[in-house]
Amino acid sequence: MKEISLTFEERQRRKFSESFKRKKVQEIESGQTKIAELCRQYDTHRSSVYKWLNKYGNMATKKEKLIVETESDTKQLIAKDKEIAMLKILLAEKQMVIDFQAKMIDIAEDMYQVDIKKKFEMKPSEIIKNIEKSTRTH
Repeated sequence: MKEISLTFEERQRRKFSESFKRKKVQEIESGQTKIAELCRQYDTHRSSVYKWLNKYGNMATKKEKLIVETESDTKQLIAKDKEIAMLKILLAEKQMVIDFQAKMIDIAEDMYQVDIKKKFEMKPSEIIKNIEKSTRTH
């Protein structure tokens, strides 16, 4: 069949009928023609043909997508989901410990009138000495 060469404006004004599109989609799905051949033959863009396939093709009538995966893929996904759940639990537990420690520091600061957070870089023995000094004065 003779190839058609149209200008951009001509391609923009041109409309393919629904029956034409259905026929060409059927030819593609049956293997009678290829997308590239159809594009060359009718001077149309691949994206247009793919839109036709999505709208009029056999897969267009199906609302569900078929996902094919091996058993090992499924097992890996389940294992990853379990690992993620376990890590979320561990993270929550660690956050509770951090919150508890922060509250204990706040209580100790109030009780001993020492700014523990600012003196955090001191050696533990220096902190103990400061606590002992502050408790003697009370």
